[in-house]
Amino acid sequence: MGARLIVRHLADGHAQHRPERGNPYPLGATWDGAGVNFAVFSAHAERMELCLFDADGAHEVERVTLTECTDQVWHGYLAHARPGQVYGYRAHGPYEPERGHRFNPHKLLLDPYAREFAGTFRWTDAHCGYRVGQSRGDLTFDRRDNAWAMWKSRVADPAAAWGDDRAPRTPWSETVICEAHVKGFSAMNPDVPAALRGTYAGLAHPASVARLQRLGVTAVELLPIHEFIDERMLVQNDLVNYWGYNSIGFFAPAARYAGGRNPRAEFRAMVKRLHAAGIEVILDVVYNHTAESNEFGPTLSFRGLDNASYYRLRADSGRWYDDVTGCGNTLNAAHPRVLQMVLDSLRWWVTDMHVDGFRFDLATALAREGSGFDPGCAFLDALRQDPVLVAVKLIVEPWDMTAWETGHFPPGMAEWNDRFRDAARGFWLTRGASAGELARRITASSDLFRHSGRVPQASINFVTAHDGFSLADLVAYQSKHNEANAQDNRDGTDDNRSVNCGVEGPTADPAVIALRGRLQRALLATLLIAQGVPMLPAGDGEGRTQDGNNNAYCQDNPLSWVAWEHADTLLAEFTRRLLALRRAYPAFRRTRWFDGSPTAVGDRDLLWLWRDGTEMTPGRWESEDSRCFGFLLGRLEAQETALLVLINGSDGDIEFTLPAPSGSAWTVLLDTADPAAATREFHAAATVPGRALLVLASAGGSA
Repeated sequence: MGARLIVRHLADGHAQHRPERGNPYPLGATWDGAGVNFAVFSAHAERMELCLFDADGAHEVERVTLTECTDQVWHGYLAHARPGQVYGYRAHGPYEPERGHRFNPHKLLLDPYAREFAGTFRWTDAHCGYRVGQSRGDLTFDRRDNAWAMWKSRVADPAAAWGDDRAPRTPWSETVICEAHVKGFSAMNPDVPAALRGTYAGLAHPASVARLQRLGVTAVELLPIHEFIDERMLVQNDLVNYWGYNSIGFFAPAARYAGGRNPRAEFRAMVKRLHAAGIEVILDVVYNHTAESNEFGPTLSFRGLDNASYYRLRADSGRWYDDVTGCGNTLNAAHPRVLQMVLDSLRWWVTDMHVDGFRFDLATALAREGSGFDPGCAFLDALRQDPVLVAVKLIVEPWDMTAWETGHFPPGMAEWNDRFRDAARGFWLTRGASAGELARRITASSDLFRHSGRVPQASINFVTAHDGFSLADLVAYQSKHNEANAQDNRDGTDDNRSVNCGVEGPTADPAVIALRGRLQRALLATLLIAQGVPMLPAGDGEGRTQDGNNNAYCQDNPLSWVAWEHADTLLAEFTRRLLALRRAYPAFRRTRWFDGSPTAVGDRDLLWLWRDGTEMTPGRWESEDSRCFGFLLGRLEAQETALLVLINGSDGDIEFTLPAPSGSAWTVLLDTADPAAATREFHAAATVPGRALLVLASAGGSA
């Protein structure tokens, strides 16, 4: 790399440098203290140009041809380049959509490995590789340059040292996840300075951290913060992609959440402050598709660099994408270089950004080889053996548009348990789930996850998530109300398993309000006394509403933000009590499966009870009229507190005959029907109100 750059002038007026050879690895733009090595993968490109821009990305100042290509990686070294250098690529090759190739050198392309973006992205037809509006559609070829409206990549400064940052390393059995949006969490928090609200710094502000600590969660699972683009349709309707499931930069933290000019530094500062408070940071990551959409979407990066490698294409025609994500395309994680990019990205977020885990959106799309889902695919195998990634929390969303694989992922993966969600809603709200179904879900869904050495913490339990009704809306709306999304209320699911308790939406009727509160408390209690790992969206334990919108992905406004000042204080206190109860009693978070065997003190590890005190039978479990049951968690030690949970999903009160207490009496720890009731004791029987759950305890002693 000792030769000086050779300068020559092209007909178009650009200065052309002949770079030094450089290296094909690492991919991306890497500053080594003296210059920058550029390396980008493309198996089918015929020529690759590196375009250099001024500091703000407004003007191209040099164009460099990368003449070296090693193992399908185009590379070159620029001794005069420095951190802060703005750049992009132009890839030359065939434009043959029928064969899967969509090269168009008129389109400036982002580096898939860019740590930072520069400039402003603006929607224009010039981003498309074809002539928009022509009768032959994407089979045409567009010669307009899009650089004026395109984000550019920027060479990143080396990251500062982390100092004394220490990851909490919370055991799975003690983990409680709060699903949160970086902006929405602090945007309406009056205790956070106005300039910081909605930013990484706002989430890490002491007032935000205090809310997380008071609630008692151990981890925040952040909705996507990889750099992403607002879809054109949304922009045309004065909306944005609030959730962020439209990634284009898998190594770059989104600048929209940075208060200053250095998103990486601000993200790292957020992580360090959360870690200091004992809170882990889990990222919701979207490696299943990109913002380039379908055949008629823009050419921004992957499509222009090597469409046939980066995306899954239909076997019958390379022109069409094999879209199993519902977002227009599916990233081809089965390709070695695409798999490498995903793993490089994950490792970078752990080693350079200190995140504690990942939740993989539509994970079955990543786990496809050949024609369908494969639990032994290259992606999952590589993930499980990686020495960096094996040490962090790995969570999958076990479905996509055409595959539903809950329980079918291998050891080492925790899974969003949609069966828990459906059973909890069905039992308490719609009578769509039996007592037996709810019991299976409360005990960590052993029918789904007890295989291959997996543990109960493989089940990530949830009743609500970002997608769908909030908890308050789940008991206030029978139907979705998504009119604000500008899609005539056609978007969002109609399968909500919700009830409105007699009135659609807000009401002043005290009876309706009381029933809604009781149902919310029953659902929260079910979530937090269940075996497995609970997940609760930010604000749902405080009564957050979205006014019946069950698909608020495009609502970057108070509809989606957590309105802390309007929190239901009674529900918030109840939620905190529930989490404290879970922390206080290890019986609610065991790491071994129940099997009915005796413990060391002679108790059955789990005993299912009918209301008359006898054991449950198969007929009782599945009967439509069976809306009640109880269970006794056996003591592991003689002095341990025995716990008894009584559940009544019917409308009327039910008296339960109680087993003999291990101490003098059964004491009520929790009553979802009347959480403010004074402490009371039961001996031989207890009445459980309709639509309610009781937790009873008996101090240890001789059995």
